[in-house]
Amino acid sequence: MTLAYVFPGQGSQAVGMAKEAAHACPSAMALIDRANEALGRDLKSIMFEGPEEALKDTTNTQPALYVASLALLESAKPWLPRPALVAGHSLGEYSALAAAGVFSFEDGLRLVDRRARAMAEQGRSNPGTMAAILGLEDAVVAEACAEASSLAKVEVANYNCPGQVVISGLAEGVAKAMGICQAKGAAKCIPLAVSGPFHSSFMIPAGEALKAGFSQAAWHRAQVPVVANVLASPISEVAAIQDALVRQVSQPVRWTDSVRAMLAAGVESFVEIGPGRVLSGLIRKADRAALLSNIEDTKSLEKARAALAPGV
Repeated sequence: MTLAYVFPGQGSQAVGMAKEAAHACPSAMALIDRANEALGRDLKSIMFEGPEEALKDTTNTQPALYVASLALLESAKPWLPRPALVAGHSLGEYSALAAAGVFSFEDGLRLVDRRARAMAEQGRSNPGTMAAILGLEDAVVAEACAEASSLAKVEVANYNCPGQVVISGLAEGVAKAMGICQAKGAAKCIPLAVSGPFHSSFMIPAGEALKAGFSQAAWHRAQVPVVANVLASPISEVAAIQDALVRQVSQPVRWTDSVRAMLAAGVESFVEIGPGRVLSGLIRKADRAALLSNIEDTKSLEKARAALAPGV
């Protein structure tokens, strides 16, 4: 069976994530302890105990999700079949790159920490928001953003699945775009609790700040092709990966097309590794026949092992 690993992004975090699996797997706990050492702060305590407000701070959320996802992967390594492709949604792309051997756990964590701080800074400099638009074609949402931008800039941020698009920009523009989408027949327009206009052109300086830290990491060709958010196609070479990461913070996450690319490449089964099942839900909407597993705690891990590695 052809397998893909997928890793969730910001919004999937939850207090207690990876705690149960880490207590059951010494190497997973050791990975989390290495994160504390690399960052010089107690991320483990925030992950395991909260408070929730601290975990929801972008500068904690992004490194915590990266660490939790890779700790959960570590707990499944003894039996989890090798993937044909890996991918991650936004921040999750860093988890995918680490899983593919592009950089070490610590180097990836420091890049994620740099990315989170740069994005938070741009959010403070350009106060904005995001909203999910449900029930419209992608092109209709893009047209609504273009029309609303005559008032204040708003852009498409995430193409998540058929009928679910996230928009991002200045508050006035997002509000106007939501009104236009409602008039065009959107099923729902849902404001999101975020601290900035992520995946919009307001984040271009954050991409440049991220790029400035690339020289501090050791990069390697991907051992497994990574389906990049901005390209929705597999890449393996370092230069292409670095370019995609710089662009990713200020351009749309093309998740719908990324899932379609994995299906077209012959992927039959997706394993979501990280807290929650957000990506599994999005994949199901793209292809109801896809086989889905997730690994977020010991119960889901055992269920995934029974499905993917029976007898192991």
